[in-house]
Amino acid sequence: MEKRTKVCEGRTEHCTDVSRRAFIRGAVAGAALYATGKTAAAQVGGEGAAKPSELVVAKGEDPAAMVRAAIDAYGGMGRFVKKGDVVLVKPNIAFDRTPEQAGCTNPDVVGELVRMCLKAGASKVKVYDRTVNPAKRTYPKSGIAEAAEKAGAEVSFVAGGRDAWVETPVPKGVVLKSCPLYKDALEVDVFINVPIAKHHSNPGLTLAIKNLMGVLGGNRGGLIHDPVHERLPDLATVVRPHLNVLDGYRILLRNGPSGGSLDDVAYANKVIVGTDIVAVDAYGATLFEKDPAEYGFIVNGNKRGLGECDLSKVKITEIAV
Repeated sequence: MEKRTKVCEGRTEHCTDVSRRAFIRGAVAGAALYATGKTAAAQVGGEGAAKPSELVVAKGEDPAAMVRAAIDAYGGMGRFVKKGDVVLVKPNIAFDRTPEQAGCTNPDVVGELVRMCLKAGASKVKVYDRTVNPAKRTYPKSGIAEAAEKAGAEVSFVAGGRDAWVETPVPKGVVLKSCPLYKDALEVDVFINVPIAKHHSNPGLTLAIKNLMGVLGGNRGGLIHDPVHERLPDLATVVRPHLNVLDGYRILLRNGPSGGSLDDVAYANKVIVGTDIVAVDAYGATLFEKDPAEYGFIVNGNKRGLGECDLSKVKITEIAV
């Protein structure tokens, strides 16, 4: 019998709805990313009064079924993807690991999201990540390349040339004031952030906020890792996904972020969906029976106005699949 983790349950009410062009906040109007004629919208939910945060948590044995049920309960993929949209589904494909080792996002989660986006009318769905191990190994070994392509996605490696990156101001950054972002990611209509929940030596866990590093260029360690609990939420003030889908089917309990041993893997059997990236990460911490307040990047994300870290203030809908 496979090992299962005990999962903390919470009641949850505070985040913001997502405007459809809310990916970048605060970038200078003349920056190169606007060359295509696209413009950045206001931050998630705009500058007005905050609206209640909501999460949907699906529990079950089938990752794809959990994704479908959670997004349907959240209002459906049509809430985010409109006819003709170009969509980025951004998983964690960083490491040379199989799905069973829980080092990368579950491929069934990624494939189902691609299918749902195309069914909602997307003209193209892109899947990529800036990897740690060589992408030529991580893409196939993770199972993500095959699953995404089979579902109809355009799968590519992140380009390395200088013209592939846009130096972007971080107006709300406390420590991080500017960073290079992947130009292709800036030009999509819809950004769906698809992390896996796993241990990380620094900052303790890698969840939705840290997964944003996959569109960050340059020396990412130097840019983000010291002080990581300030720099991660700084990055999240300019990279604003329209939707976050946290893969909590298998979770990596120890020796992250790469893992390797099946002894470090447990089943939480959950998928968490929300537009509030802080609330998603706060719930993600409970998969490890941790208090979200233990993680500075979650607390500071709340202080930056990115979302709610107190799960007692979040409306959580839990569904069995």
